[in-house]
Amino acid sequence: MTQEEIIGLFKETHALLDGHFLLRSGLHSRQFFQCAILLQHTTIAARVCAALAEKLRAVEADSVISPALGGLIVGHEVARSLGKRHIFAEKEEGALVLRRGFTIAPGERFLVLEDVVTRGGRVAETIAIVRAHGGVVAAVGTLVDRSGGHVPDFGCPFVSLVKLNTETFEADKLPPDLAGTPAIKPGSK
Repeated sequence: MTQEEIIGLFKETHALLDGHFLLRSGLHSRQFFQCAILLQHTTIAARVCAALAEKLRAVEADSVISPALGGLIVGHEVARSLGKRHIFAEKEEGALVLRRGFTIAPGERFLVLEDVVTRGGRVAETIAIVRAHGGVVAAVGTLVDRSGGHVPDFGCPFVSLVKLNTETFEADKLPPDLAGTPAIKPGSK
């Protein structure tokens, strides 16, 4: 699938929103990729995540991990496409943790999957969990990289289906059109 086809699916499913948004990263933006709206369509989810899986197929990995909630469907679908086990990290007292009896074996190689990356905060937290349990992060994958090339170095390959330089703004540096409208936070908290 091409980047244009994937953006077309976001538009077709009304998952690419325009307005004034407060992102989980704390930045403000005029656009928001509401992946849950896109991924609610199971055939689209399977297609898009299979395309991401193909970009990761050559990476030597044993399992897939994703941060909940945004990366859950992406991680599960990519793992299914690759025939791998999928686990997830979830919030507990504001931080991501491994729960539900999930385990990471020493030396186990992981793909870390997320839906959208702006600054990479949840990905970095998930990587830290894998490493703290003795695992190895083989690669990071996401549907949308909206960082404009400003994602931190995760210490492994970073793969995405869509790469965009979507404008983002610090709260104290909003352009007039955004400063005059209240921000909404449609994503996970």
